[in-house]
This record gives sequence, structure tokens and C-alpha cells, in this order.
Amino acid sequence: MNNLTGTVHVVDDDDAVRLALDSLLRSMGLQVRTHATVEAFLARPLPDVVPSCVVLDVRLPGVSGLDLLRASARTAHTELPPTIVVTGHGDIPMSVQAMKAGAIEFLSKPFREADLLRAIEDALRLDSQQHIQRAERAEWRQRYASLTRREHEVLHLIVAGRLNKQIAAELGVSEVTVKLHRAQVMRKMGQDTLADLVRGMTRLGDGERTTGVHPDTPPQAPPYTKV
Repeated sequence: MNNLTGTVHVVDDDDAVRLALDSLLRSMGLQVRTHATVEAFLARPLPDVVPSCVVLDVRLPGVSGLDLLRASARTAHTELPPTIVVTGHGDIPMSVQAMKAGAIEFLSKPFREADLLRAIEDALRLDSQQHIQRAERAEWRQRYASLTRREHEVLHLIVAGRLNKQIAAELGVSEVTVKLHRAQVMRKMGQDTLADLVRGMTRLGDGERTTGVHPDTPPQAPPYTKV
């Protein structure tokens, strides 16, 4: 617990709670930013600091903590760091709603300092892991975007388990040409084995892994329009 590092955003409308948490967390070596409302929290852009987490009260004036969590779950534009929900009026249904909306922990006031610090430690560790995963996905997308349309087609057929001769027949090219494209795909994607390539493709979202559609291909008009 004494080796905690990172930034904690405390969103609570109780002045005494904010002051107490600010003092406690700073004594543990953490950076702290406090906010009395969700609106105040959103008005200050989140610094690009890793690791970080949010300690969020559910019942707040104006936009509630649950509203913020639900908005974050719907769009990446309001994506939150790992969030710990706290409330003085906790009940099981509210706990379930908070967890479904993306909270990683739910604590009812008054909570033990040790429980909060343990939850914060878990949240900061999770944010560090997610940062690494986001960086890996960004690198993978960059490599994926560097492929030509033909290499893109070959990549998806490789991942689908097709043999070189099957890919050649499907694309109407020679097997030698497929081997050349395959080598280029492996080089550009930075992979040494087929297993690594398949595992790496899981880093892309479903929309980015659409078979046979190159990232630069414009959308096609639908074959018909329903009246």
C-alpha cells in the first residue's frame, strides 16, 4: 500500500469527504484532484496520466454518478479510468446498476480506509494494464492500415485458415504471388508465426476485422432500398 503511485479523481458533493480523502490519499503518495459535481469533473479535461482512477459518489446534485458511468459505457468520448463507486445510501439494486455500468468496485459509506485503498490499488493496476493494451491495439491498427488492399485480402484468408493454393484460387492469382503477399503481411504486421498473427488480430475491434474490406475502401451502396 505504501508504494501506490498515480492520480485519483474524487467526485463527491460532501466537503468533509473530499477533504478527508484528499488528505488520506496524498499521505499515501498519490496525486489527487477533487470535484463537487460531475459537471465540475467533466469541465476539467482528464490529464493523460497513467495510472489513474476515479472515486465516484452515486448520488450527486445534477448529473448523478450512475449517469456518468452509463454515458461512459455508451461512448468512448467520455471514457473513464477504472471507477470505484461509493455511496451513503447503498443498496443491492444500485450496486448491480453501478457494476453493470462499468464500476470495478462498490463501497457503502462509511467504508474502511483499508477497503478503499485496496480498491484504489486494484484500479490503478488495472489502468496500467489497460494502457499497455491500448498501446498495443494502436500499434496493431497502424500496422494493419499499412497493408495494401491485396495484402488485406490475403491476411483475412490466412486468418480464416486457408492454404496458399486455396487463397490463390479464390483471388485468381498464382500460388507464388500468394506466398509473396503472405511474406509481406507477416513482415508488415511484425509477426513471426501464424499463431502470433491470429492472436494479434484479436486486438482489433469487430468493425476493424471485417473480412475482405480494406480500411480505404469506400462504403458500397445497398443493393436495394426498402420502401
